[in-house]
Amino acid sequence: MVSGGKFNAAKLALEVVRDGMVLGIGSGSTVEIFLNLLGERIRREEMEIYGVPTSYQSYFTALRNGIKIVDLEYEPEVCIDGADQVDAKMNCIKGGGGALTREKIVASASKKVVIIVDESKLVEKLSMPVPVEVLPFGYPYVVKKLHDMGCSEIRLRHGSGKVGPVITDNGNFVLDCNFGVLEDERVERLEEKIKTVRGVLENGIFPKKIIDRVIVGKG
Repeated sequence: MVSGGKFNAAKLALEVVRDGMVLGIGSGSTVEIFLNLLGERIRREEMEIYGVPTSYQSYFTALRNGIKIVDLEYEPEVCIDGADQVDAKMNCIKGGGGALTREKIVASASKKVVIIVDESKLVEKLSMPVPVEVLPFGYPYVVKKLHDMGCSEIRLRHGSGKVGPVITDNGNFVLDCNFGVLEDERVERLEEKIKTVRGVLENGIFPKKIIDRVIVGKG
């Protein structure tokens, strides 16, 4: 069942879309609702929309809804994406679906980034484990370095439909890393510090400096 909050956030995000636009397309359930609503509008208004998807999920959903798939040679005017947590300053944690690296690339390449969430994702301060995408070869080394950095607990993410760890669309592992509560001034520092570890591709901290707008849907 679709939550009212997710639906309302996705519906409001349609207002930023114009005919002929190139969209960065994030991943997750709220983005999927957005794409389905956009597909209805494309058919109704005979629009032409181009999209750069960040996962196979968003790729197939975009195709099904009449969006023409392009790559990052075309600069997205707006990136529409979800989040797992959003704090009071608009810092986000993303990567629950494992697409964090491509999501951050597309967000960074886009002129504007709009995050769509329901109100259950709002927190005063970020506190959930931070997803970190890691090259399998570097896994033991990365775990040690993240512990040295003050991470209290690190879990190699396992899937429910397969034996063994989750493998990202890029062929890598995801670690869920508990750094505790992140004060606003710590968010950007930690995001940069994690990226200095050899073997880390990306992490799921999306600092406020790359977020332009957050749309929060209520039931």
